[in-house]
Amino acid sequence: MTIRWHCLPFENLPNLILYDLLRLRSEVFVVEQNCVFQDIDRQDMDAHHLLGYNEAGELAAYARLFDAGKSYEQASIGRVIVAQPFRQYGLGRELMRQALAFSDALFGPQANKIGAQQHLEAFYNGFGYEQCGPMYVEDGIPHIPMLRPA
Repeated sequence: MTIRWHCLPFENLPNLILYDLLRLRSEVFVVEQNCVFQDIDRQDMDAHHLLGYNEAGELAAYARLFDAGKSYEQASIGRVIVAQPFRQYGLGRELMRQALAFSDALFGPQANKIGAQQHLEAFYNGFGYEQCGPMYVEDGIPHIPMLRPA
């Protein structure tokens, strides 16, 4: 499967692309995970939005990228998501590789901190992240802070 990657700041997102990413986030984070929370959190405006589209023009993967000082003291990646029909292709790993590469290109190589769902700790360990604080519950889901050194 070929994925075309695009990374855009909020102000450059066309309406249909913004709709795609908000729909995907709602499908997974609200409906699939059965979690009522305020996904549109005013942080989108400070982020670069990484979008992975397949050959048919479907949004298959997404993440938002922040420079240091926007979400955490360090650069950060959040809202990491692969659409359900594309999960069997290892696209989550490619999404993280792309997210880290785009983050380094946009903000320069530096430490990167995330708030990860606890059950994904081993996944993020594979990218050099280590737990850096105690577990906390966010919107009813256990999370852990994780840091990837520069």
